[in-house]
Amino acid sequence: MLIAEITEEESNKFHQNISKNVRKIRQEKNLTQLDVSLALGLSNPSFITNAESMSSDKKFNLNQLHKLSIIFNINICEFFKED
Repeated sequence: MLIAEITEEESNKFHQNISKNVRKIRQEKNLTQLDVSLALGLSNPSFITNAESMSSDKKFNLNQLHKLSIIFNINICEFFKED
């Protein structure tokens, strides 16, 4: 498969899976969106809220996922697991 053959729908599913995993792991760690936002150096939870729900086309980037893996004390690969 060529990169050009990846559809927007496939890309969206990929990002939705990451968002779902971030939310699930955050909740398992008993952290609020505000807790995570502050740990990332953000002043409010709006980015986390939007990225977890993908309601405003916000997506986690690799640097943020790396930081989240440190905050959650997990391997970054956990964010990419599919059910």
